Amino acid sequence: MKKIAVIGAGNLGISIIEGLLKNNAFEAKQIIATRNNLAQLEHLGKQGVTLTNDNHAAVSEADYVLLCVKPYKVEEVLTQLKNDFNTDKLVISVATGISLETYQKLLPENMSIFRAMPNTAASVEESITCICGNTSSQTLVNEVKTIFNPIGETVVINEELMNAATVVGACGIAYVLRFIRAMIQGGIEIGFDAQTASKIVTQTVKGAAELLIVNGLHPEQEIDKVTTPKGCTIAGLNEMEHQGFSSALIKGIKTSFEKI
Repeated sequence: MKKIAVIGAGNLGISIIEGLLKNNAFEAKQIIATRNNLAQLEHLGKQGVTLTNDNHAAVSEADYVLLCVKPYKVEEVLTQLKNDFNTDKLVISVATGISLETYQKLLPENMSIFRAMPNTAASVEESITCICGNTSSQTLVNEVKTIFNPIGETVVINEELMNAATVVGACGIAYVLRFIRAMIQGGIEIGFDAQTASKIVTQTVKGAAELLIVNGLHPEQEIDKVTTPKGCTIAGLNEMEHQGFSSALIKGIKTSFEKI
């Protein structure tokens, strides 16, 4: 029974663990979570997850090491832990902007290393996770997928696209939530109470996403189905475009990408 150590279990690490537990992909006793402030992981401990602030012990016991520390902490943490790794362990990092080449310099030679970019929807098993690795072994790729498939969808991409995947897939959660918030605010302004507006908007957004997933059509094809001549939908869409809706979103995505 293989174990996974989640090193630096912050919001994303917690989301991944919660998703794995909900999906029964790993039993709680197979998961080790580390963090300086263990009180913030108490709810996971109550479910049977092993909690520790000893990264050395966690790595030593694990078969999979999921590195969830902040990018600026990666070098420090891996330098401290280097002697705890061996080639039998599979290292997966979700730190933004750190290349596979950098990890190879910080870890022992011939280690299998992957980068992964899930998002916080992992906690409800709806993440999209992009992965890339320093190996072409399909067996190892499949092992990484066994960790992330239970918490959503997994896509294998080239490493040069990982920063773009971070922006669209991980930062994208915040973009969509901000859009949802604005729709709720608009709903309140035209007469709904906050609770009703929230229910209508969230289900509408969920339905829109399902239309694209199930039907496999371009968004404009689905938009055409609800825009009638001289109708209220096209009038609203055109006003949003006049106010720079699409342009602002694209500029925001590009700004996040440049920040990485």
